[in-house]
Amino acid sequence: MPATRHLLSDGRWRFCHGPIELLIDAEGDPKAIGAAHQESWQRFAGLLDELVAELALLRRPIARGSDRARAPLAGPVAQCMWRACAPFSNNFITPMAAVAGSVADAILGFYRREGIVRALVNNGGDIAFHLEAGRAYRFGLCADIARGETASDGEVFITAADPVRGVATSGWRGRSFSLGIADSVTVLAEDAAMADAAATMIGNAVLLNDPRIVRAPANSIQDDSDLGNLLVTRAVPALEPKARDLALSRGRRLAEQLRGQGLIWAAVLQLQGQRLVSGPRSAPGSPLDPIPIPGERVPSPAQVEQFFGEHA
Repeated sequence: MPATRHLLSDGRWRFCHGPIELLIDAEGDPKAIGAAHQESWQRFAGLLDELVAELALLRRPIARGSDRARAPLAGPVAQCMWRACAPFSNNFITPMAAVAGSVADAILGFYRREGIVRALVNNGGDIAFHLEAGRAYRFGLCADIARGETASDGEVFITAADPVRGVATSGWRGRSFSLGIADSVTVLAEDAAMADAAATMIGNAVLLNDPRIVRAPANSIQDDSDLGNLLVTRAVPALEPKARDLALSRGRRLAEQLRGQGLIWAAVLQLQGQRLVSGPRSAPGSPLDPIPIPGERVPSPAQVEQFFGEHA
């Protein structure tokens, strides 16, 4: 089936091809926007076939300690996927962990041009965006997409001055499989590919050893899953506050490591109404300042050490 595109009533474009569905919005000079729409469509029309041609390699785990600069793939989007995931190769990861963000980044590139002051490409909730000076975006946070697009658990406000141009969310309640139990992990990063890969890994790190958690091999649910027979989360029971603290603290520990390495700007981790934040919340004008956190529980250092002394 060929790629299709539809102009929506609100002026946004929807590009669809197989499992890829993009929502594209842009503001600025109509001629510049029109040219960007046409060029991005031409690129999108052949993108899925390009990825399928290297799908076998994209589904393989990245070798431990791989050099991020040496992507063993031909297509530019496939290379972007590999480079975003390579920093996490000490753990299991395949380039597919960054596919949605990498596609969004590739299409957004056509909108970074004179005359366009603001643009975004939303690929299933993983978003790449462009902002000129003085412009901003406000993004909502949603821990459970089953509640619908209007359900919000807070928001982040990002200006052109912030070092963020990509937002991605992962969790067991999302569209993709997760090894962890986070309802959602939203990551803000320099681009959508890195945000996508990092959200996947932080979400995987939100773990508990609880026999009530329902897990199943990924390939028993989707036979061609890149996760093979790894156990993915299918259901999580109501957890006690200490258990939620433990799981979220494990995820935030990884988020803090990634922030220290300069790979991400911030992360918001959510589990059953409880939230932990990793990011520059105290900085004036921080994108995380507007997030209401009435239910946030921050364990003391002693509690965290006790948690990490337990088995995952």
